[in-house]
Amino acid sequence: MEHIVWNLDPVMLSFMGLKIHWYGVLFATAIISGFLVMRRIYVLEELDLESLDDLVIYCVVGIVVGARLGHVLFYEPGYYFANPLKIFAIWKGGLASHGGTVGVLLAMYLYKRKVQLPFLFLMDRIAIATGIFCFFVRMANFTNSEIVGVPTDKPWGIIFQRIDMLPRHPAQLYEAITYLGLFILMWLLYRFTEIKQKQGALLGLFLALVYGSRYLIEFVKVRQADFAQDWSMSVGQMLSVPFVLLGLGLVVMAYMKKLPDASVS
Repeated sequence: MEHIVWNLDPVMLSFMGLKIHWYGVLFATAIISGFLVMRRIYVLEELDLESLDDLVIYCVVGIVVGARLGHVLFYEPGYYFANPLKIFAIWKGGLASHGGTVGVLLAMYLYKRKVQLPFLFLMDRIAIATGIFCFFVRMANFTNSEIVGVPTDKPWGIIFQRIDMLPRHPAQLYEAITYLGLFILMWLLYRFTEIKQKQGALLGLFLALVYGSRYLIEFVKVRQADFAQDWSMSVGQMLSVPFVLLGLGLVVMAYMKKLPDASVS
């Protein structure tokens, strides 16, 4: 069986000097899809739709700033400390999902104070939309031939021609499929079970499953941090463990009544 050769031009469309990249289109799709999910939730729960515009702004800023600083601090600190102006060159890549998660948490803490919604109530619902957001972001990584897997002889290995001619694990697709499945699961639980009444449970489940799967997928990904090539765990795995533990703790506390039931004042 011949392996698929992947060499998609990162530029989706070029017109009169204006270039539209696949990554940008898919990242925008991620934002729009997350917004539409949150809009549906706001309609179902009769929340203030006018505050959604602010929600998107807070989320995007939190994700981008947190993800960028996460990459700078966790993966290439030496390079960026030596070249601090490069920190702002986000168009050249370099976003870390762990940092993005922290950024969203901080941004939502500020947002909830403005709209007077309980923090965990809000984060439970943000977690649902984040699944579909992450799906499109990883598909964007796939179009860019970035965050690739290690070489493999499996029949589903893909040759990323912009990297080399070795068949590799399509790690971006593993994550994308996982996130899409998690979004479907979270939405079904939200709509057809009482878990949404357990404040913090949906957020905890999301963190545990996302970063638990991320920990496992890291085994077949090329390590991004040069300084950690010989470590027993990758940087991504080490950063995932606290989020898994936090997620499990939130679920346990939610069902042990150590967190308040979801309510909106």
